[in-house]
Amino acid sequence: MRILLIAFAITCISACTAVGFPGVYRIDVEQGNIVTQELADQLQPGMSRRQVRFILGTPMVEDSFNRDRWDYIYTRRNGLEVLAEDRLTVFFEADSLTSVIGDYIPEAFAGPSPAESGTEPLEETIEEETAEEDTTEEETAEEDTTEEETGEEEETAEGG
Repeated sequence: MRILLIAFAITCISACTAVGFPGVYRIDVEQGNIVTQELADQLQPGMSRRQVRFILGTPMVEDSFNRDRWDYIYTRRNGLEVLAEDRLTVFFEADSLTSVIGDYIPEAFAGPSPAESGTEPLEETIEEETAEEDTTEEETAEEDTTEEETGEEEETAEGG
């Protein structure tokens, strides 16, 4: 009887861990390097690795296969739920900063805006082309439907 009671207690406790205890507070866990737009704006082309490390800190990931790439990742979680994730990747050539990609692009690395260059952003161009293709497909489908209806009406008139 005692063994049965212990087995039942263990089963109940393990079931509660799967569901979670109600009202349990889960703290926000911050991991990685906190990188802001202000820090990213301090980066300039041609900076040395040492200067970049001084501004941004030690990178979260130093790629062992590509020594010229540093990844700065910042993640904020509440339990299993990811609240925020920011990424910044810097690239070097011969100990000189060449490019930066990620959530915070420094002004020094940002290309000209579409208004300045006189071109539309690629995403807008793709959306416009897709919309044009959709309308063309709809018009073709409507024409096919109209032709089929007209053909059926002619057959009915000839047969009657």
